[in-house]
Amino acid sequence: MTEAGPLPSGRHVAFDWGGVFTVGTFDGRSTRNLAGRAGVPVERVQDGYFRHVGKLEVGAWTLPQFWDVLAGESGLKLPYAEFEALYLGSIVDHAPMYATLAALPRRVRVGLLSNNYPVVSDHLRRDTRFARFDTLVFSNEIGHKKPAPEAFAALERAMGVPAAQVAFVDDVQENIDAANACGFHGLLYHHERHAAFEAQLADWLGLPLSSH
Repeated sequence: MTEAGPLPSGRHVAFDWGGVFTVGTFDGRSTRNLAGRAGVPVERVQDGYFRHVGKLEVGAWTLPQFWDVLAGESGLKLPYAEFEALYLGSIVDHAPMYATLAALPRRVRVGLLSNNYPVVSDHLRRDTRFARFDTLVFSNEIGHKKPAPEAFAALERAMGVPAAQVAFVDDVQENIDAANACGFHGLLYHHERHAAFEAQLADWLGLPLSSH
């Protein structure tokens, strides 16, 4: 039997995706784009979307199942393939955070914990920039979403280091509070204060960090 190696030392970091690696919320943009394409009131689309999206987030529904229900309730007359392309096209990258990600030295383990959806999570995995992540934890694949402690327990296992050695970056205070309760070092993020965040992360990691 092979003995397990020592845990990585030092401090590490894990990120949320939406609102951290994207500008604004993916859900808000995707519902507006759908409503605009289909010519129906955005409120009608958002009503059905937000009532059912939780089933996507925990992997209970596939994306085609979600679309069938949403389209039927909202009167959206689009084929699934057009919906999927529009859905993925609603992602707007936040370039400064990708620059920060690339600047992290290899000795820092980097994780992701995202409340996400089938197809979208696969799309992100194919993004070559995501190769810098050591581990990706998606709610739709583990059956639990933030702020549930089960989601943060899954992140800690995936990171392979104690939670106390990991900063968790999220743009939602409720998720930061949950991360802190689970032993992580929560860092609340806002895209308009990126330089201040980067300095805060560098201070936590105890190393110089510049994405410029």
